[in-house]
Amino acid sequence: MCLAIPSKIIKIKDNVATIDVDGVQREASLLLLENPKVGDYVIVHAGFAINKINEEHALESLNLLREAAALIFGDQKGGN
Repeated sequence: MCLAIPSKIIKIKDNVATIDVDGVQREASLLLLENPKVGDYVIVHAGFAINKINEEHALESLNLLREAAALIFGDQKGGN
């Protein structure tokens, strides 16, 4: 199973973006996107940004993922 997490482009150099999710940064190829810009939110798969998404949807998705993680980690801690 693959989980797509919205990532924000914070830097672009030679068709490679530095992307950020909650302070965690990594690189992703931009070869599959048209006209990517710093500040865009993208979905990354296998090291490639494959789709741009709007900021509102990206932030909503990130909040839902945070809530799900809190529930999962809360359950694990309570079960030990």
